[in-house]
Parts: sequence; structure tokens; C-alpha cells
Amino acid sequence: MAVAVTVTVLLGIITVDGMYAVLEHLTAWRLAEGAVAAAAIAVLQLAHSFPWLLPRLASVAWLTLGLQAVASFAPFADLGEAWLSMPAFLAGSVLLVLRPRLAWPAFLLVVAATDYALLQLGAGWDIVLTSISVALAALGVFGLSRLAALVTEVRAARTRVAGLALAAERLRFARDLHDLLGTSLSAISFKCEHVRRLVGNGTDRAQQELADILRMSRQALADVRAVARGYREVSLATEAEAAESMLAAVGIRSTVRLADRPLPGSVDTLLATVLREGLTNMLRHSAAERCVIETVHADGAVRLSLANDGVTGPPAPAGQEGRGGLDVLTAWVGGRGGSLHGRVRADGWFLLEARVPLAERADRAGAAAAGSGAS
Repeated sequence: MAVAVTVTVLLGIITVDGMYAVLEHLTAWRLAEGAVAAAAIAVLQLAHSFPWLLPRLASVAWLTLGLQAVASFAPFADLGEAWLSMPAFLAGSVLLVLRPRLAWPAFLLVVAATDYALLQLGAGWDIVLTSISVALAALGVFGLSRLAALVTEVRAARTRVAGLALAAERLRFARDLHDLLGTSLSAISFKCEHVRRLVGNGTDRAQQELADILRMSRQALADVRAVARGYREVSLATEAEAAESMLAAVGIRSTVRLADRPLPGSVDTLLATVLREGLTNMLRHSAAERCVIETVHADGAVRLSLANDGVTGPPAPAGQEGRGGLDVLTAWVGGRGGSLHGRVRADGWFLLEARVPLAERADRAGAAAAGSGAS
């Protein structure tokens, strides 16, 4: 939006100056000179306001700033007062390109140079209004350009925050596994080495050591299952609370409305997983600013809905999200007798909705699906 507004302002000022030039009945040669200079200023201003659009020009900002100064003041000799608005862009560019201690003196210098050029043309007291107009237009260009840069930085920061949250979760998982299994696996390795030395001396001691190894390995396996179960069996309420905190950290306003009714363990875990994956999908594929999370109980089922604005394109088709995407979630929910759908609503929001039965048949269906997958 900032880019579009800046370009609109740029074209508007160029159009106004062009109309002044036509009304003053300038020759075709002078009109052509003004058109070429205005086009050059437009390109150079885009390079200064939005460096990512023209990266090659952005790498030589001092040179482009000098060229813009020439294009801003040289046409005064032929175009006169019809050119009075164009230095405003140069004043905005010096604020964008130069360091603050140089930018503001250069800004005042550009305004003063514009006043001097108008005095040479006999503008009289009109220079006061022109100074104000040039200064305000320059500050507007500067503000819009900085706004676009800040929006880009905020989006990049939101992506980094999401990545850091994922990295922190991975580190926590690794730390838990190390704390639980490090001692057991070290003892197993030591005992295996001990058994290798005892095999030649006597089988009784070796059998005792092997029994200890078997016991430790079973304990290590139980520890791994306990950790995995702790990560699989998550609560929807806990996941929603964590989601609300995470969304606030990345600048997304969230509204959470969970029904105050207990859920069966398998349903609670399933909906928590749907919420987690849905939020991941939202952060990856939208520029959301608002999000609504809600559960409703009706007709023996619970319905979880996740809605967000900032849709930047159609949702990825099923099968193209990879493991953990909406296609996998659809299979999980369907295996428990429910349904999951994603669509863009009429108001432009994306809605992800999961409906899961509360009856025990959902658990049996899920168990059957898990069994068939294991086989």
C-alpha cells in the first residue's frame, strides 16, 4: 500500500506540473525536456524510496542522488514555475539516503535552493507557500517510504519469531531426551563392554550383566515412550493459551472462545493438533493481523474453527503441504469419524473448521485407522 500511495503521489505531482507547462504554452522541445526529466526523477525516486525494487541503483545511492539533484533543478531554466514541485522529491530522497546528521541540513538546503530558483524567476512572496508545499511533500514521501520499509522488517521479524519458537521447542525436546536417556544409555554401553570381557571368563557373571542390560534398555524404551506420549497428548486449552501468547508476540490480535466443557482425551489431543497445524499454516501462507479461535458443541460433536484475515492467495491444494499439512490433518480427523474443511469466506477471511464426534465410536474409528496404518 505504501508503494502504491507513493507512486500515486509521484504521478500526481508530475501530472500537475505537466498541466502547468501546457497552460503556459511551452514549446514542444521544452515539454519533451520536462517529460524526460520527470521520468528520470520517477525512476530515481523509486530507487531511493524502495531499494528492493531496483537493487542495482540502490548500490550507488550517492550517484543516483546527484542525478536526481540535476534532474530536479536543471529544467528550471527552461520550464520556470511549471517545475516548482519537482524538488520536493529530492528533499525526500536526501532524508532517505543520507545519515541523519547530514540529511536534515541537506533537506533545508534543497528547500532553500528551490526558493532561490523561484526568486530568480521573480516569484516574489509565492516562495513562502512553495517552501511549505515542498517541505510537506518531501516529508510525506519520506514517511511513506519508511512505512514500507518498517512493514517489511516487521514481517521478517514475525518469521524469525516463529522460527525461534520452533527452535526452542526442538531444544527442549532434545534436552528432555538427553536428561532421561543419557545416563541409561551410558550405563548400557559400559555394561556391554564389561560383558564382552567376561564372556571368556564365566557365563554366570555374563548372564547377570546381560539381565541388567535388558532391564536398562526396557527402562530407556519406557522413558522414550513417556516423553513421546507427553508430546502427543496435548490439551486444546493449553494449546490455545500458548497460541494466544505466540500470536500477541508476532503482532496478531487474537480472540479465543473455548466452550467450557471437558473433552475426551483423544478428541482433546486431536483438536489441539489441528489448532497447532492450522496456526502454522496461517503464519506461512497469510499476512494475518486478526485471528479468531472458537469451539462449539452441537449434535454430539465439537466444532473447532480457526479464522484469520490477511489472505494473500488461495490455500494450497491437499497433498501439497507435505506431512503435517492440511491434507494430513484431514486424514487424521476423518479417521476419527470427523471432518475438516478450509475455505475463504465471503468477507475475505480464511476459515479452517474441524468437526469431531464426542461419542466413543470416534475413538474406535481412530484406533482402527491407527491399527491399519501400523499394519
